[in-house]
Amino acid sequence: MTKTVNCEVECLNGCILEEECPNKEFVAETSKFIETTPLDKMLEMAEIARLKKLSEPPKWIIPDDF
Repeated sequence: MTKTVNCEVECLNGCILEEECPNKEFVAETSKFIETTPLDKMLEMAEIARLKKLSEPPKWIIPDDF
């Protein structure tokens, strides 16, 4: 039986599922990215994403019961 966990809330101090973690495959990929990518490159990527977000038109959400 698989335990349902909200990782964002319950795993703040580390994974509580350990070997059964469904996100385990992403840990190695993320660690490799952090180790091999210079901080300047990460900051550049963040700035590009920020500017892209600022240039997008606003997204309107219209309620169903309007």
